[in-house]
Amino acid sequence: MADQKTSRSTADPNDYIAAIGDDGKRADAERVLELMAEATNQQPAMWGTGMVGFGSLHYRYATGREGDTMKVGFAARKSALTLYGLRGHPRSEELLAALGPHTLGKGCVYVKRLSDVDEKVLRELVSHAYQNAGDVDARSGDGRRG
Repeated sequence: MADQKTSRSTADPNDYIAAIGDDGKRADAERVLELMAEATNQQPAMWGTGMVGFGSLHYRYATGREGDTMKVGFAARKSALTLYGLRGHPRSEELLAALGPHTLGKGCVYVKRLSDVDEKVLRELVSHAYQNAGDVDARSGDGRRG
């Protein structure tokens, strides 16, 4: 079986954010870090070299492959903030509809600028996703199971 590509590391999420060259992206990442920490009541941790996560979840695919991943998290990518773990929960679609401008990937939510979305809705979405992380439907796109 192949090793898990992205695992929790000992790197400091604040160092990751401080190294973001674009002032606007760095400010958005700082705010998302704060918002997710408040919504989850967890300390951030780096997952791999470019993702900040909160909490951890053990998953097992129907094939038997298993591993650990963050419950919720984000990455400050060049084109958008990538938000992880927010889809596939009981109220995800309702909250995403109220979030504001975003696009969806297979298991991610992409936001170009944090100022474009409703932070109150984002906080509720993060909190809801974190609390329901073990109940993700494998058909939702991110394939995580609790």
